[in-house]
Amino acid sequence: MDLPLLPPVKPMLAKAVTRLPTDDGLFYEPKWDGFRCIVFRDGDEVELGSRNERPLTRYFPEVVAAVKEALPERCVVDGEIVVPQGDRLHFESLLQRIHPAKSRVDLLAEQTPAHFVAFDLLALGDESLLETPFAERQARLHDAVRSTERVHVTAVTRDVATAQRWFEEFEGAGLDGVVAKAPDLPYGPDQRLMVKVKHVRTADCVVAGFRWHKSGPVVGSLLLGLYDDGGLQHIGVAASFPMARRAELVEQLAPYRADALDGHPWQDWANAEVQENGEHRMPGAQSRWNAKKDLSWVPLRPELVVEVKYDQLEGRRLRHTGQFLRWRPDREPRSCTYDQLEVPVRYDLAEVFSG
Repeated sequence: MDLPLLPPVKPMLAKAVTRLPTDDGLFYEPKWDGFRCIVFRDGDEVELGSRNERPLTRYFPEVVAAVKEALPERCVVDGEIVVPQGDRLHFESLLQRIHPAKSRVDLLAEQTPAHFVAFDLLALGDESLLETPFAERQARLHDAVRSTERVHVTAVTRDVATAQRWFEEFEGAGLDGVVAKAPDLPYGPDQRLMVKVKHVRTADCVVAGFRWHKSGPVVGSLLLGLYDDGGLQHIGVAASFPMARRAELVEQLAPYRADALDGHPWQDWANAEVQENGEHRMPGAQSRWNAKKDLSWVPLRPELVVEVKYDQLEGRRLRHTGQFLRWRPDREPRSCTYDQLEVPVRYDLAEVFSG
């Protein structure tokens, strides 16, 4: 490649805030829920860079083909790879694409084709635009990128009321908030210069096990569950504890480890594979991003209830790691059901794509 910016380039990041900023002149965009991707194109050469600097090119051949039709001959464009299904984005289908077998990737590229949503222009021809103000980059992006069936230029507004409506309505199409950018903003790789507002909710969940932390014999994450007609369903984890708190949790959870597997609702998981140290693995539990990641778990009697903060669901599971808020000794575990979760009103994804 012969471009003014060569891969890898780390994407510019956003700081989380609780309210939509209303400063004069701000640009607002929907926050897309997919894989962040910087596209490098030099003629027929295309590379899809990721946030962790590992190329996504081999996993999304249909995106490579699509950007050749829609992007300028020589450019670097920041955006998001998403997978639409019906009238909303489907993150689980996106995860399925990270697969070692080319035959599987090619099949999924036909069955659940991904789209690319462009939202910033980093280079065009021989010109780097990193120091160019965002307002100019945004205008040039709309001139340079042609919207097609699978390539879209993100919707943008400078009207606060419109941005607030997007925040409230677009979640129903699978998006997860709004991003705000100043008109004079340069592009700062790996710097949190933008602002994002995401949906935040709380839920009371049953703690039915935990995982050890990679650094030693302290708690890494709590395994969370909610009840439905089929019993206690695993919905995700709560993590991000300070190290001192992780050590305290070992002692706090110790009484609930005794006889934990006797009648445990996830007993079948434990029977699937038992480690030499007596710990257990969830069936089929292998990280798509890190095959060496230890996903063994320690069962707990499902008697503790915790309140966690989360942003959204993916199917019947938490989309991201939950954040521990407090213990709820006043709640009975059986009262922790899916009924408490807020479900966004559906919204037609086609309207979001069309801007």
